[in-house]
Amino acid sequence: MKQWLCLGGAVITEVSATLALKAALEAPGWYALVIAGYVAAFFLLAVCLRLGMTISVAYGAWGAGGVTATALLSAGIFKEPLTWLMGIGIVLILAGVITVEVGSQKAHRAKQGSEGA
Repeated sequence: MKQWLCLGGAVITEVSATLALKAALEAPGWYALVIAGYVAAFFLLAVCLRLGMTISVAYGAWGAGGVTATALLSAGIFKEPLTWLMGIGIVLILAGVITVEVGSQKAHRAKQGSEGA
């Protein structure tokens, strides 16, 4: 559970930094949040790995969560376009991450089964 909380924090801080990067184009004071957000995101991602989450799951979920949240929030905050085709792409990204997570769990169970035999 701690792994997923840290991953959620990594996504939130990375998305915050990315949105602040867009805002910093008009108001350079936002660069402080850009730097702090990206540093925090990488730190939290490292904590996820230290807690045992596989890199494929952590990075996949982090990337998918970041892309999804950034696309949705930038549409709302900055009035950037969000088309149906982009929505389909987001769904495909999320489906890919879920597939990797399920495959990772299956591989982990298979490995535990072979070690116990």
